[in-house]
Formats: sequence, C-alpha cells, structure tokens
Amino acid sequence: MLSVQVVGLFVLCAVVHSGYIGRASRRGYRVADIQSYPEYNQVAVPVTSAGSYNSPPKYQYDYSVSDPHTGDHKAQWETRDGDVVRGAYSLAEPDGSTRIVEYTADKIHGFRAVVRKIGFAPHPQGYKELNSVDYYGFH
Repeated sequence: MLSVQVVGLFVLCAVVHSGYIGRASRRGYRVADIQSYPEYNQVAVPVTSAGSYNSPPKYQYDYSVSDPHTGDHKAQWETRDGDVVRGAYSLAEPDGSTRIVEYTADKIHGFRAVVRKIGFAPHPQGYKELNSVDYYGFH
C-alpha cells in the first residue's frame, strides 16, 4: 500500500512540474511571443481641388465578329454623351437573313429600338409524294 502512495506522489509531482505545452521554459521548446503591429495614423493632406464628380458620362465603343467556322457573324457599336445613348447591332440569323437593331435611349423618350431584317429566309422546297408501289416496281 505504501508503494502505491509513493508512486502516486511521484506521478503528482511529475504532472505539476510538467506544466502545459505552450508554457515558456528555460529548456526545450517555447511558444513564440505575440508581436503587435505598429499603428499608422492618417496624415492630413490639404485638398487643392475636389474636381467635378457630376461630369456627364461619355464613351463610345464598337466591335465585330466574323467566324466562318461557327457561322457567328455580328457587329455592335454604341455611344453615350450624358444621358443620351445611341447604338446599333447586327447579327446573322440561322435562316440566312441579317437582323439589324438600331436603338436610342434618353430621359424624355426612354428606350426606343427599330428592328430591320435584310434578306429573305429560303423556304423549303415542296416534295412530291412517293408512291412505294411504283418505286419498288410492284404492279
């Protein structure tokens, strides 16, 4: 019984002396110190000119694609000056015709588009009825 008490006392001393993993000690490994980052203060700079943030938007662009491999043929252009937008696009339809859309947009009239179609779609040719008796030579 005394030996169990002695072993228990040694185990208790070992646990108390061991500490926890993150504890810094004079020997062995230790956890890195936590470093704080420097604090940066804003420097006041005098503003010479704020500029006009209400200047009217203005842009223009255009592009076109012509891919004979996929049959993708299209083009588009658009301009904007203030609150008025004008543009157009065209594309080749699957039926062989070309669709052209011209549009404008402004505060007074809203969005308006004019759609035109150039070319005619080829209509399928009529097929004559086939009489199977005549075709196979049966009479």
